[in-house]
Amino acid sequence: MSDETISLVLEKREVTGKAVKHLRAEGQIPAVIHDHGKPSMHVQADGVALLKVWRQAGKHHPVQLKADGKSFTALIKTAEFDPKKHQLNHVVFNAVDKNQTVEAEIPIHPRYAEGNESSPAERSGLIVLAQLDAVAVKATPDALPDFLEYDAEKLVEVGDHATVADLIVPAGVEIETEAEHAVATVYEPSALAAANDSAGGDAEEETVEEAEEGAEASAEAPAAEKSTDDTDKSEA
Repeated sequence: MSDETISLVLEKREVTGKAVKHLRAEGQIPAVIHDHGKPSMHVQADGVALLKVWRQAGKHHPVQLKADGKSFTALIKTAEFDPKKHQLNHVVFNAVDKNQTVEAEIPIHPRYAEGNESSPAERSGLIVLAQLDAVAVKATPDALPDFLEYDAEKLVEVGDHATVADLIVPAGVEIETEAEHAVATVYEPSALAAANDSAGGDAEEETVEEAEEGAEASAEAPAAEKSTDDTDKSEA
């Protein structure tokens, strides 16, 4: 994990349900802090500040929260967005114990040789399709990495691929996603183009699915954050 400390001050929230719409109109975003089986704390924060924290922390970087005179170390569990306005609607924080193992989704990045910005396969005109954006891990909060890498210099020819087992994992981090799950695979552009034409534009997605056939992921891939017009049920 990077040494960056991400902090946020929230105010205790008195309104719940449909009334939170008035908060959003005032630039405040409703949130909830869950704390080890204790009663959840309904809070709110400036929308700009909360969005900045979400962009910095994602679901893997601990956030230092202060609310109602209390301090928490927390991870973001969910962040909901308005599908029409593309604005942050609601955030759920899970308070964590710094000495206890937690689960988190960690982004995956390719690692290139110094001076390069692509893999050997891409430099030779081939296509590398990413098949997994993040993996599920277990670690103590202070051991959670901001991202995990694989050696993209090994992707050279058509058919070359990287799997979860190829990720470079720091000490203290346990990967939960199945080791055989494909992370990235090299394809021939012409083959993809031909298949895409015959399949009406869906060949790339189908090719990825075929490459993953038989490999069962043990954790959810990081899909797009939940979009909803009405998040009241999570704010009640």
